[in-house]
Amino acid sequence: MKTWEEIKEIQPLAGKIITNSMEKGRISHAYLISGERGTGKEKIALQLAKSVFCSNKDGVEPCQTCNACQRIASKNHPDVLWIEPEGQSIKKEQIDKLQKEFMYSGLESNRKVYIIKAADTLTLNAANRILKFLEEPNKATTAIMLAENSQSIIPTIRSRCQILDLKPLNPQLFQQQLMESGIPEANARLFSALTNNLTEAIHWNEDEWFAQARKLMVQLVETFAANPDDVYLFIHSKWLPHFNERSGQEHGMDLLLLAFKDILLSHIGYEDATVVFAKSSNKLEDLVMAFSQEKVLAILNAILKAKQKLKQNVHPTLVMEQLTLQIQR
Repeated sequence: MKTWEEIKEIQPLAGKIITNSMEKGRISHAYLISGERGTGKEKIALQLAKSVFCSNKDGVEPCQTCNACQRIASKNHPDVLWIEPEGQSIKKEQIDKLQKEFMYSGLESNRKVYIIKAADTLTLNAANRILKFLEEPNKATTAIMLAENSQSIIPTIRSRCQILDLKPLNPQLFQQQLMESGIPEANARLFSALTNNLTEAIHWNEDEWFAQARKLMVQLVETFAANPDDVYLFIHSKWLPHFNERSGQEHGMDLLLLAFKDILLSHIGYEDATVVFAKSSNKLEDLVMAFSQEKVLAILNAILKAKQKLKQNVHPTLVMEQLTLQIQR
């Protein structure tokens, strides 16, 4: 997505809202752009920043080639400030540093843009600091916050932002694209359920870590079904050592979520929609017998809550232990 027209083809509502506001000279002082990974949050943020600073725009379209556009693309523009999580969260000290930056006027213009990636990882103190910015908006400042779920942002921040919820991309079309890139159908089916980023999917296809992660996920689900007394040993000896970084922990939860979705779909007769287990496999039939439809729904809800706890910086060992208890009930 390199132009607003391309953005509107993939995210028509968000693209139209932003371009209409730019055409009227009414860029919002704060945007909250939410959507799943791969839906284009960061690309939209970059495009908006370029439209603000580009000196050779064609209407609302930035030229992509001027000095400002190129530095924004490489995240080196002095008046476009990026905030990303340090560790597992965005901390108050990072927002304090941002506030100091805003004590000074723009280095190359009278405008400033700040972009907060993974805004749903803001600690409560950091969120309250950001709120002060939003309560006293500066006409020359535009805030762009990116999150996977806008509901995970505190209400007082949401109420002061223009919220743009991005729609999920079509996984079938992406699956076909993956297969055309040489990824086997089974992997393409799984990757298209996890990401909309072609580069990321190709990396996973070549990554032994991800292959082992998928294997461990299947083993864990089977252990829950056949040998529940062995689950704690499995988690501490196999699962936690492998999923030892935040991104890996999130991938593990996503894989578990897909596995139990497969079981639910099989319960209601949609085996062809499964992405983790082979269609009509004996493994899947055994798991359908082991987990009732009501139980699977409860497990899916528990996994979603566990994912949220990881984002809130709860210790991953505690999260997995609590999830295990909930699945075993």
